[in-house]
Amino acid sequence: MSADITRLNQTDLDPLVDVAVTVEIQKIRSLEKDDPQVHAKEEIDRFSDPDFFVKVFINDVEFKSDVWRNTKYIYDPQWSATLDVPDDEEFVNITIQLWDWNFGLNKLCDISSDSDGYLDSYDIDLIYSIKSGHWWGDDFTSDEPTDADPSGYGRLNGCDDGSIYQKERDCELWFDIYQTDPDGDKIPYWTEVNIYGTDPEVDNTGEDADGDGVPIEWEHKWGHYYDSWHDMHYWVYDPFIYDDHSTLDPDQDGLDNVEEYKTSRWGSDPFRKDLFVELDQMDEGPNGEKSSVLPDGAKELLRTAYDRQNVVYHLDDGCMGGSDTIPFDDFSSYDELQDFYSDYFLHGDSNNWRRGVFHYGLVVFQAEINGFVFWGGVGPYLDSYQISSNGMEEKARIPFINRDIAYASAYMHECGHTLGIFHGNTPGCDDQEGKYPWQLDWWKWRPYVSVMNYGYMYNIVDYSDGSRGRNDFDDWDRIDLTFFQRERW
Repeated sequence: MSADITRLNQTDLDPLVDVAVTVEIQKIRSLEKDDPQVHAKEEIDRFSDPDFFVKVFINDVEFKSDVWRNTKYIYDPQWSATLDVPDDEEFVNITIQLWDWNFGLNKLCDISSDSDGYLDSYDIDLIYSIKSGHWWGDDFTSDEPTDADPSGYGRLNGCDDGSIYQKERDCELWFDIYQTDPDGDKIPYWTEVNIYGTDPEVDNTGEDADGDGVPIEWEHKWGHYYDSWHDMHYWVYDPFIYDDHSTLDPDQDGLDNVEEYKTSRWGSDPFRKDLFVELDQMDEGPNGEKSSVLPDGAKELLRTAYDRQNVVYHLDDGCMGGSDTIPFDDFSSYDELQDFYSDYFLHGDSNNWRRGVFHYGLVVFQAEINGFVFWGGVGPYLDSYQISSNGMEEKARIPFINRDIAYASAYMHECGHTLGIFHGNTPGCDDQEGKYPWQLDWWKWRPYVSVMNYGYMYNIVDYSDGSRGRNDFDDWDRIDLTFFQRERW
């Protein structure tokens, strides 16, 4: 069945049930950035945070959500739209729109790329197949990684039209589409009967008939491709023929397909880059020292910076089962950091599957240096870093430095080293003579607008895109998501 082609006709595409299609909204995030230095709000809503609502059209029937008021980030909207559709027609037309509510003038937010050639097209048009349970159009999967949707399947990114550094109400929206399925494995009747030969009344979730490390439902979701030119369905990952998923990494983000499956519950995509970071933090001290934690605002700044570039940032601060609170220590030596790595990241297991999947980013009270990368002591990998909350709080007391930005900037800088950016390959990075305006290299590296440049530390949360000519470097193009898995130089 690998790369199988089928055009079987069937009047009732699912005789077991009356088919209904559901569009589920899973997450909404503004990708516009406030400017704390001038107290300016983002362009979506100048006087408050956005008042989002969603419109979904299924076969031209409109569904409208309630308004989520005054919030930039909606992580559990608990809203979906469902429509009973004809059981004898394969295709269902779907449109998704994201709006900002305003008195008398609602504004459409941008969740679209410019793939259709219309830069001002903000909504999403899709075609959903009752036969396979997949969709395509302005969001799609592909059997060719070079043709893959850069924002990922089931994720929309308004920055994909090139407006990343412009105010165009850019947002990201995560969603899923599915249909009535009696056995609950999200593999439609038509595919089970005509392609896989499985029982459409038996839940096949978790089955791995070919023993390649990933179950049937994962291969079904990600192994499908629809050729609209020839009206044919292809399956390039066959659940019954072995694929070496432990070596396949089509998006080259360092996660092979087995690891993509293991992290799929947290939103990973084998055809779009993902960056996983485990955040461990230190408890409060006995003398009133505050807990050494990464502020929530800093976490959102980090997500926004990476997500805008379609390197989706997954921060495990307890939501993925791997984050720990470390007992307070007023000074953490290098050796102690390695102990934290062994005890709280690996939990004493040098073969812990999370090593090589998650980067390890600590927040301690005070280490030998306020921030640096370190070797964890297991294997020759530079996969870990720390920042010191004591040093960040000192920075935050300086006029015009925003606390959230200070933390996020330092955390992103150190993570950048685990992505392969160093002074040796990027001279503007970590230049000790470029920290302050009275130093010679301060002006030399002004075009290099990156957290990796000491001259911009604690003021921005971004890597540079190399667009400013001489003495600039394109960090985003050069970051290596596999670097933290390779032997140190």
